[in-house]
Amino acid sequence: MSDSGVSVRVSGKVQGVGFRPFVWQLARRLRLRGEVCNDSAGVEIRLLQSAAIPLFIERLRHEPPPLARIDSLSVQPYAWPSPPQDFTIAETRQGRMMTQVAPDAATCPDCLEEVLHAGNRRSGYAFTNCTHCGPRFTLIRTMPYDRSGTSMAAFRLCPACRREYQDPADRRFHAQPVACPHCGPQLFATGQDGTTLARESAAIDYATAALLAGKIVAIKGLGGFHLACDATQQQAVMRLRQRKRRPAKPLAVMLPGIGWLARCGKSDRARQALMLSAAAPIVLTEKNATSPLCAAVAPGLDETGLMLPFTPLHHLLMQACRVPLVMTSGNGADRAPALTNEEALSQLAGIADIWLLHDRDIIQRADDSLVRLGPQGLEILRRARGYVPDAVTLPPGLTARSPLLAMGGDLKNTFCLVQGDRAMLSTHFGSLANSDIACQRQQAVTHFQQLYNCTPTTIVQDAHPAYVGSQQSERPVLEVLHHHAHIAACLAEHRRPLAHGPVIGLALDGLGYGENGALWGGECLLADYHRCQHLGGLPAVALPGGDRAAREPWRNLLAHWLAFVPDWQQRPEAKALLGKPWQPLARAVAAGVNSPLASSCGRLFDAIAAVLGCAPAVLSWEGEAACRLEVLARQAAGIAHPVTLPLRHTATGTRLDLAVFWQQWLDWQAAPAARAFAFHDALARGFAALAHYHAGQTGLDTVAAGGGVLQSRLLRQLLQRYLSPLHVLMPQHIPAGDGGLALGQAVIACARLHNAAPHTVTRDCYD
Repeated sequence: MSDSGVSVRVSGKVQGVGFRPFVWQLARRLRLRGEVCNDSAGVEIRLLQSAAIPLFIERLRHEPPPLARIDSLSVQPYAWPSPPQDFTIAETRQGRMMTQVAPDAATCPDCLEEVLHAGNRRSGYAFTNCTHCGPRFTLIRTMPYDRSGTSMAAFRLCPACRREYQDPADRRFHAQPVACPHCGPQLFATGQDGTTLARESAAIDYATAALLAGKIVAIKGLGGFHLACDATQQQAVMRLRQRKRRPAKPLAVMLPGIGWLARCGKSDRARQALMLSAAAPIVLTEKNATSPLCAAVAPGLDETGLMLPFTPLHHLLMQACRVPLVMTSGNGADRAPALTNEEALSQLAGIADIWLLHDRDIIQRADDSLVRLGPQGLEILRRARGYVPDAVTLPPGLTARSPLLAMGGDLKNTFCLVQGDRAMLSTHFGSLANSDIACQRQQAVTHFQQLYNCTPTTIVQDAHPAYVGSQQSERPVLEVLHHHAHIAACLAEHRRPLAHGPVIGLALDGLGYGENGALWGGECLLADYHRCQHLGGLPAVALPGGDRAAREPWRNLLAHWLAFVPDWQQRPEAKALLGKPWQPLARAVAAGVNSPLASSCGRLFDAIAAVLGCAPAVLSWEGEAACRLEVLARQAAGIAHPVTLPLRHTATGTRLDLAVFWQQWLDWQAAPAARAFAFHDALARGFAALAHYHAGQTGLDTVAAGGGVLQSRLLRQLLQRYLSPLHVLMPQHIPAGDGGLALGQAVIACARLHNAAPHTVTRDCYD
């Protein structure tokens, strides 16, 4: 005999976030009988029939735990073999992995109170957590999410922690990283030789004294190491820069508390909420003129990357130091970030003075996420800790009939694994030109496949044949144009359905592989998920010296003037350029020797920065020239000017006329800040006019944008203004640059395979 009931299937981010105890408590309050359990598809709830079930489901949908996210909820009849007498939490059921892995979450207020409260048994304990906070992704080896499948498996629960872990009424019920000073990971400070100098609270004190004395401390965190120093001491920061060989790239700063935000930058409720969120990212914030941070933190820029402590260890350290600390990535120059104690001691020798370590393994790398708040809300520039591996639900009509893997680009690399209608975008890895970073990326690819019990049947990669990220594979390989992927990523983020028609795409970037091997970077496209058609954009200009042009802005200035300014040598602005070895390069450009042509928006920024002298002769980090140029331009934002970038219709498409631009811009004698703004304004007006023209020609009303140049605040704002009244889609939650490239590749692959025969191999990237 059986009793009737229902089975409630919940999928999404519902494991490792306190979902089962929430269900247990809710069921008990409503006097429901049944059970809840984790399985590889998410969570299943079985209930004996009751009039309270509709109310239960309503609260389930609308009142989940803070870190949970319900993607789908379905209800089916269920026949009980025998009626349950209570509501219980059943053992995890194994099977094919379909649920989501939760990102790491910043320390919750309840845990922080315990850590800072002298009478609590976890007072001063650097690894305190509960179901609402703590490490997740960075310590998971296997799914379903159980302690035995994490790096906490080595730490046996003490009786007190076990009681919390087994009590559904406790917020630590099945919190897999749960621990205390008696049974969990231990903290210790060492010198370079690995000799222990201090343990636990004494280790915090030891590191604090070193930091306040101007020394550099390597700190083991959740998904890697930080190199820390006192952000108010110019000499300490310069010492860190010298040792790390990072002369000018901005450094992130951790504040002791939210009250410091107003002292160091712009403070408002939105920024405070973002910094206090579970993701706890680095937030780019306008500098405060009276900031106590030294000038060496972000030289030449008007923004500083600020974050709050996101682990108990960071909270304890910041409480002891009571000053802002630089927290930059724990790696040597051109090296992958260290993940083990041994790697940190070896790789950071000669950089760090002290190492603050612990004995819990880091399973997966997760850099700090980098975000900015703009007029349209949150803009994610680097998607990593706190956001990865949250799945992106594919737009309506798009699904992978079989799993696929998109490999991303070579710079700011991420990859994307797709199962069904979910895309799992990886953490940020950086440049694959560095072999140890490429090795970390490959290990992560393998880990993702094991974690999600998923073997891709199709590999998707950039069409550039020389990319390190390109794979020679026995599996079908699909190649995608670089800038098509940028536009598709924007469409996917905004969930534009497959059935909707094409849009006008604006791809503003450095360099990427285009149609017929052309190098693109400033393009107007007619694009959907299936294909793209090139409509025009910036004209192609030589890159003197090839890759060196991306590091030396004056080379791009020379190329532009050779192409568009016949009398450049007589111009007063040419003085600095004439002092460079320009003649051999000019001959190489004329002969087409090591001077490939590229329609790069990024290299145009470099050329303008070189004229105005706001960029060094040799750049020390990607985007340095553009960022410094924007700082200068913002000083004269809104000024009237006579500079234009008009359209010129040619047989190969509609081009932006750089000859007219350069003539007008050079003839206009104005202050450097005014000329910097005029460039941004003319560029935005030019691309907006290009989009409006093709929108009129095609009857379309939507523009989607992508590419790393859109990380410019000023250019984004101006484009938004001049593209009106067209409907504009801008990257927000997926990085505009190469960090979002893999998602674009993935959705293009899903679209192309939608009606294709299984296991179709294609290397045709332009339909």
